[in-house]
Amino acid sequence: MEHPTPQALQLTHSVESPADGASAVEVAILLCTYNGRPFLKEQIESFIAQTHKNWTLYVSDDGSSDGTLAVFEEYRNLIAKNRIKIFTGPRTGFAQNFISLIRNDQIVADYFAFSDQDDIWFPDKLERSIDQLKLLPQNLPAMYCSRTRLIDENRNIIGYSPKFIRNPNFQNALIQSIAGANTMLINNSTRKLLNCIPADINIIAHDWLTYLLTSGCGGKVIYDIQPTLDYRQHSGNVIGANSGIKERIIRFGKVIDGQFRNWSDSNLKVLDCVETELTATSRKTINEFKQGRESNFFKRIYLLKKSGIYRQTLKGNISLCLAILFNKI
Repeated sequence: MEHPTPQALQLTHSVESPADGASAVEVAILLCTYNGRPFLKEQIESFIAQTHKNWTLYVSDDGSSDGTLAVFEEYRNLIAKNRIKIFTGPRTGFAQNFISLIRNDQIVADYFAFSDQDDIWFPDKLERSIDQLKLLPQNLPAMYCSRTRLIDENRNIIGYSPKFIRNPNFQNALIQSIAGANTMLINNSTRKLLNCIPADINIIAHDWLTYLLTSGCGGKVIYDIQPTLDYRQHSGNVIGANSGIKERIIRFGKVIDGQFRNWSDSNLKVLDCVETELTATSRKTINEFKQGRESNFFKRIYLLKKSGIYRQTLKGNISLCLAILFNKI
C-alpha cells in the first residue's frame, strides 16, 4: 500500500468540525465507478483539497474488478470511515448508476455534486458552486454547472470545453446539454424532480436530464464560463468533451441517421413524467415541439421556429436547421 500523502493526512483534522455557517453546508459527492483505479487517487486527493470541507463521498460501484474498491478502503482508513460510503450499482449503464444514488434515501445533504471517476477538481469547485446556489430559495429547483479544462492521460492541458454565452433555458435544453454532470451541483428541489422519473424509463444522460428538468420546471440554471475541473480525455471515457472537429462530425452523423430523433423521443417521455411540475411556458414549448416533429415540411418549420428551440453556437444552429429540414429532430 502506498503511504498517505501529507495533504490527505491533514484532512482528519480539517473537515470534521465546520467552523462557520458556510462550512456547515453539507455536500454529498455522488461518484459512480467501474474499473476506475488508474486515476482514482488523483481524484480523491482533489476532493480532499477542497476549500469547502464539509462533504461526504457516496460511491456506487458497477462491478469493478481492477481494485477500485480497495482504493476507497485505503482512504476510508485514512480520513474516517463515515466520510466514504459505498453502494452496489445497478449495472445498467452510467446514467442509471447516477440516478440510483439520487434515489438513495440514505443520502441526505444540502447539495449534491456529481463526479466522474477520473477528473481532478479545482480546489474551489465546491465553494464556487455553493456560493452561487446558496443565494437562491431552497424551494426553487437550481443547478450550477461550468466549463471544463481538458487534459490528456498525462495531465497535459489540451484545450477547453465549448464556451457558451447564450442564456441556458428550456428551449435550449430540449435539444442540447450544455455541461457535463461532473461540473454540476444541485439542490434538494432539483433532486426531488429527478426522483419523479420512473426507474425503468430510458435516460439518455443524467446531465442532460438534470438540465431539462431544472429549466423546464421553472428552476434556475447557472452556467459558469470559468472551468471548475480538469476533465481527462482518454480511451476509457464513456462520453468525451465533444469539442473537436471529429466530434462535431460524429454528432452531425447522429442527426442524419436518426439517433438524435430517438434521443428526443426519450426526453419527451421523461418530461411527460413531470408534466404537472412544468411551467405553462415549458408545456407550450413541448406542445409546439411535438406537433412540429410530426407535421409536414412547411408546418414543421413554422412550429419548431415558434417553439423557440435553439443551440448555443452558430454551427450548432446550422445542424439544427438541417435536422428540421430532414425531419430528424
